[in-house]
Amino acid sequence: MTEVPHWAVPSSRRARPVFDILFLVRSRSSDYISAPEGSGARGPDTGMPETGMPETESLSMIVLGLETSCDETAAALVDEQRRILANVVLSQLADHRPYGGVVPEIAARAHLAHLDRLIREAMDQAGVGFDDIDGVAATGGPGLIGGVIVGVMTAKAIAMARHLPFVAVNHLEAHALTVRLTDDIAFPFLLLLASGGHCQLLMVDGVGQYRRLGTTIDDAVGEAFDKAAKLMGLGYPGGPLLERAAAGGDPTRFDLPRPMKGRPGCDFSFSGLKTAVRHRVADLPEGALHPRDRADLAASFQAAVADTLADRCHRAILAVQAESPPVRNLVIAGGVAANHTLRDRLTRVAVEHGMEFVAPPPALCTDNGAMVAWAGLEHLRLGHQAGFDFAPRPRWPLDPAAAPARGAGVKA
Repeated sequence: MTEVPHWAVPSSRRARPVFDILFLVRSRSSDYISAPEGSGARGPDTGMPETGMPETESLSMIVLGLETSCDETAAALVDEQRRILANVVLSQLADHRPYGGVVPEIAARAHLAHLDRLIREAMDQAGVGFDDIDGVAATGGPGLIGGVIVGVMTAKAIAMARHLPFVAVNHLEAHALTVRLTDDIAFPFLLLLASGGHCQLLMVDGVGQYRRLGTTIDDAVGEAFDKAAKLMGLGYPGGPLLERAAAGGDPTRFDLPRPMKGRPGCDFSFSGLKTAVRHRVADLPEGALHPRDRADLAASFQAAVADTLADRCHRAILAVQAESPPVRNLVIAGGVAANHTLRDRLTRVAVEHGMEFVAPPPALCTDNGAMVAWAGLEHLRLGHQAGFDFAPRPRWPLDPAAAPARGAGVKA
């Protein structure tokens, strides 16, 4: 007989039979259960949440967050006082390293194998039970659809079994709102979202309120880091390894382009920079790069990216200077935000414009459950929740009204 997950055991607070729910929700991910009438739930085609969440049962809301959109399996608990009660992350790097990148099928199976255990570990670390939580949030997209389904269906099952509100969180919004968890900054703020799959500049006017100012027209910045690292023979994951190699290098030795620098607008491009790195590698002696060449090329690439991001942020700041209320914070979020050289360069840009530069701690820049739990909490405080008919989304833009960017395709 299949073991019932620990969260499905009925409690005195929210007792109900769950075996039929588990069968429907965990084993048939395409058969979504309709939300009760009058629940204020979000349907699969609306895109934005509606109000209608019942009043919470605790003075300080606690939300469980699940993250399964790529190659980290994560569960966390965050409360309304901005305290991270637990944040458990299982990296799949060892599973994907032999392939030089994330294999979606391997990632989804790993999420399925480990997520229940991580939820238990998070609950134990936080010292709370399911009777103590007030909502369940899971990344609903964008991401690798197999992994997203695992997290969403697990969250739905918990929410239904425990009579809790369920929030489907936009993965990009979870990154965007992390600074409100760590630094409690107010809206509005200017956001540089920089990750392996996205590179965008956005005005963040509130929870669920985004205006895209610019986006990549080809590669994402994290993708450029990974591909450049591979060309240099640094391995996977490329971003941290390239930053480490660059620490001892000369950033002025190799003359690399600064794509889009000085051009109007706030869009990005990194394919030309990646191609330039390939040509520089080809110009060097055949075989594995000499450590000095590798360090100098890594430092030169990192400096080029820093200059490019600084120029685009400068353009974005000029574009929003007349905003009311005034924009006082330049924020970077996403996995690339962990790079210290980029953080230092953007700090100078912010200071030049009389703004504060804000970035999450590096450990909260990469994918984690705490950011999902906090984004879910922000929505729940506004009365937003999703229905059990929410459909996981491989693509989910923060600003659906933004016109498709030239050449950006699905990354816009």
